[in-house]
Amino acid sequence: MKNAFRDWSNVRYFLAVFREGSTLAASRILGAAQPTVARRIDALERELGAVLFERETRGFRPTALARALLPQAEAIEEAARAFAGKAKDLTHARPIRITAPGANFTPRMQRFIYEFTLSNPNVGFEFIQTTKILDLAAGEADVALRLTTTSPDPDLICRRISTARYAVYGSRAYAAEKRLPTSEADLRGHRFVVYRPDATPRPNEAWLLQFVTKDQIVGAFAEFSLLQAAVSSGQGLGILNVKQSETDDNLVRCFDPVEDLTQEHLLLVAPEAYRRPEVKKFVSFFAPRYAAIFK
Repeated sequence: MKNAFRDWSNVRYFLAVFREGSTLAASRILGAAQPTVARRIDALERELGAVLFERETRGFRPTALARALLPQAEAIEEAARAFAGKAKDLTHARPIRITAPGANFTPRMQRFIYEFTLSNPNVGFEFIQTTKILDLAAGEADVALRLTTTSPDPDLICRRISTARYAVYGSRAYAAEKRLPTSEADLRGHRFVVYRPDATPRPNEAWLLQFVTKDQIVGAFAEFSLLQAAVSSGQGLGILNVKQSETDDNLVRCFDPVEDLTQEHLLLVAPEAYRRPEVKKFVSFFAPRYAAIFK
């Protein structure tokens, strides 16, 4: 037989009337109108197919059935409280998990995080430094800072940070040793260092290998900051981020940025994470400040 009991919220009204002795007194406890309380009791009785209260001039008197059901009703009440408490603990205690390559975790970025925590001291953060593309929809992280040449998953919340452009750079020391190339066709005869964080080929190195041989690559680095330091020290030429390279007076751009290597710098958020108030608040705070660095 199909159970007709569907509206668990009616149990609240049952307990209030049982404890207070009338729909009027229960309405004050529940913050609801007295007719509403009476209708909810009637609805519960219809669903159960039983009389729970004897209506008397001085109030509602629980029947024997109501007294027998009281422990189960209180168990539902306690389960609802435990459910709400657990949900609150999980949503408030869970840190905001941010994934990005190591180059993104700059002192300025950390400064923005610190400024946010000053006004939101109960919000914690977890930083996942990796070049791997974590699955935000599957919950591997909440927020991602990502450089990409392809459109992101349309289900993700997306904030555009900047457009990243790349060019071939050399150091002043390297320029003093050898004339810097002035075009792609002029790359042969030079030595190079590349960004290679893992075994997966990177677009910059793939582009470079159209014009040079593998033996011209004399070094590979898993961190972009180490690559820039290698180029700056004169170990070889390298493909660097134009904006980041502007701050190093020792670097010289060989020729115009390579359009084929242009990437969109995006902040991506998992929809489930974005529904958390602290995540939404953080994205609104952080995204414009972080984007201003690249303007």
